[in-house]
Amino acid sequence: MKLFAKICAAVAILAMMLMGSTVRPRRQMENLGRGVVAVNMGDGNVWISWRLLGTDPENTAFNLYRRTGSHAAVRLNSSPILGPTCFVDTGVDLADSNAYSVRSIFNGREQRAGREFRPAANPPVRPYLSIPLKTPDGYTPNDASAGDLDGDGEYEIVVHQTGRSRDNAQAGITDPPILQAYRLDGTFLWEINLGKNIREGAHYTQFMVYDLDGDGFAEIVCKTADGTTDGKGRVIGDPSADYVNRDNNDKQGKVLDGPEFLTVFEGKTGAALATTDYIPPRGNVAAWGDDYGNRVDRFLAGVAYLDGERPSVVMCRGYYTRTVLAAWNWRDGKLTRIWTFDSDDGTPGNDQYREQGNHQLSVGDVDGDGKDEIVYGACVIDHDGKGLYSTGRGHGDALHFSDLDPDRPGLEVFQVHETPSVSAAGDFRNAESGVLIWGLPSDRDAGRGMAANIDPRYKGYQCWSAPSDGLYSCTGERITDRKPSSCNFAVWWDGDLLRELLDRNIINKWNWTDGTETNLLTAEGCTANNGTKATPALCADLFGDWREEVIWRTVDNRELRVYTTAMPTQHRLYTLMHDPQYRLAIAWQNVAYNQPPHPGFYLGEGMAPPARPAIRVVTPSRGQARLEQPRGN
Repeated sequence: MKLFAKICAAVAILAMMLMGSTVRPRRQMENLGRGVVAVNMGDGNVWISWRLLGTDPENTAFNLYRRTGSHAAVRLNSSPILGPTCFVDTGVDLADSNAYSVRSIFNGREQRAGREFRPAANPPVRPYLSIPLKTPDGYTPNDASAGDLDGDGEYEIVVHQTGRSRDNAQAGITDPPILQAYRLDGTFLWEINLGKNIREGAHYTQFMVYDLDGDGFAEIVCKTADGTTDGKGRVIGDPSADYVNRDNNDKQGKVLDGPEFLTVFEGKTGAALATTDYIPPRGNVAAWGDDYGNRVDRFLAGVAYLDGERPSVVMCRGYYTRTVLAAWNWRDGKLTRIWTFDSDDGTPGNDQYREQGNHQLSVGDVDGDGKDEIVYGACVIDHDGKGLYSTGRGHGDALHFSDLDPDRPGLEVFQVHETPSVSAAGDFRNAESGVLIWGLPSDRDAGRGMAANIDPRYKGYQCWSAPSDGLYSCTGERITDRKPSSCNFAVWWDGDLLRELLDRNIINKWNWTDGTETNLLTAEGCTANNGTKATPALCADLFGDWREEVIWRTVDNRELRVYTTAMPTQHRLYTLMHDPQYRLAIAWQNVAYNQPPHPGFYLGEGMAPPARPAIRVVTPSRGQARLEQPRGN
């Protein structure tokens, strides 16, 4: 048998060599556990759900176990579970401690059990996990991100704590931005204080949480400065340096002088691993469009598989006028810049990319070559750092990128624009070429725009914006006179394949028959972030089945609540976090004006089963990637 296996492996390698460039590398991805979660539904009923992994064979089945007190674990299902990865356990004695685990079944053999989920005895009836916070006095929990910081196969949360903050256009002194890390059980891990030389506001601190070097542990990457203190209490640069403008003018509070750094922090401890000069650099402030520090400090960031196999971090500066992106690799303990795109460096054609950026970006493979591009508002930067195209339609406040029209080849972008035009209220374009497929005119700044499949009568995403006169199908057909009350966010929450409306601290269902909304959840005691954007701290498929979790802060700023659905579903999908485009969307979700994440395939009514993701997971103990294989946890 061993000889036969070696022959098969050799044949496979030879086939790959003969196919050449048609064989694409598999993307490095987190080695996730089952993400079991259990919530008390009341009356002795407990809702349990868990992950189907992107590396699981199609016929993977599961057995679900409950262990009560000191007793042996008891299997709850009478036959292997081949359908949706959720279950309702009835008649549970919740006065005692209970622990839930799942075991996958492969080729008729039950694999080992993974991590148990252990609710406390007498758990309250509530659909959320509580993370108590160490919020500094005068601060508010704001945007969050997720990554496996400690290599245990489950996510930890990194939250941006904000004190006094200002928009770039506003003068005023701010408080230093603070990053904190927590486990989902509430364990506090570390705190990074970015210091007074990093100004606080939505456009200043974009923090990327991702396993960039493939060692099985996520890192944190962000802009730093003299006086930044890492999670070990060590100060970067000169702790006494103070570059804050304190004059009473339009530059008050701005940091327009002094060194700028880029730092990689260790996810486990918050320790600074490497620091270098920040690129794109500030240079001449006025070269970015004004002399008082508004446009020069408009930052964006993302993570992208620029080589199709391993992730890189892309740090960006400017979008109202000059636009600069710099791509970096964190490999083998070294931070290396691999390319820089600059709209103003004199490269022929680059000037067409001026003034095209949004208050956010998106990342994915727009041209089908297996490598990621940066969808930078109305333009796209190719994986090699060269401009792919610019539509010339200018800056906007909202951007959606996915397979919005599954009946068209490739992916699409829906964007709204600030400058009045024939497509300002809705720009539906081919993601690879930038060619406008259809557009909605507007004579004003569109401000907000959404794309989501919310009407089952129409395959594909429906689109609407603040000035649009109803809902539009993915083909540009106006299908309703009414539209949802919000353009802010969306979430997969209930059991069908449609997306729900997420705004402030509520989740609503769109009623396509009469243009009304039905409330599915109101997160009592919670509130949203970012003013009229009204976004949660994070929306992502953090655990359980393929539906998304929503993290809100409480009104007293002392707690994060991670809400999870307890609604049944008939659909079985692998975790969205194993879809590369969706996973990258969780990394960039905290950037400036937060946008909902979308996968790289169409997820909605009438969808085809998604292809298995071309990924390889990494084993933290060895720091080496392994090809997908049946997992036992």
